[in-house]
Amino acid sequence: MQFSALFPYRLYLVISEADCRGRDFVWVAEQAILGGVEILQLREKELETKAFLRNATRLKAVTDRYGVPLVINDNLDVAMQLGAAGIHVGRNDVRPQAVRKIWEGAGLVGYSIEQLEQLDSRETEAADYLGISPVFSTPTKRDTLTEWGIEGIRKIRQQTGKPLVAIGRMNRDNVVEVMQAGANCVAVVSAICSADSPYEAARELTELINNTI
Repeated sequence: MQFSALFPYRLYLVISEADCRGRDFVWVAEQAILGGVEILQLREKELETKAFLRNATRLKAVTDRYGVPLVINDNLDVAMQLGAAGIHVGRNDVRPQAVRKIWEGAGLVGYSIEQLEQLDSRETEAADYLGISPVFSTPTKRDTLTEWGIEGIRKIRQQTGKPLVAIGRMNRDNVVEVMQAGANCVAVVSAICSADSPYEAARELTELINNTI
């Protein structure tokens, strides 16, 4: 695992209201932060901009309290209106270069990598970190092209110095191997959002990840 001063985060929570088993997603997020989550992304693919912004505003009140960056998935209008820490986009979303042009105050720009061909592009150059998506296939994201696996992380690590965020069925059983393969950070959804105790789930993942450093 490499360390990036520009992206020092190791445990990344990707959250939506629907992921949290009927519980208040803001409560889940706060418990996860207390357990060790260092950066959050709000992904609300099914919500219109007004409802998305309302959820994002509630969540940002908590992330600001703990000094944790909040990244918005895909929706540039929400990210800009909120004054978010950044935005994460994929191959079918607004591109990183366009984000830089439209949002001059953009902080972190994440870009999902689903094909090796994406690595040699201006879009990748414009991104601050790369989401390796998915490492293992997952029901939370069905429109993907490649299931990277551990070897995929190693291959991408050899081809770029950008910070790598592994996402896709990340849990206590694979985070150590993923970090050892070259990921800088692990992004989780269900392993925390669906856990009986989001705090304990985050704490355990944090301990496992820290032990690989």
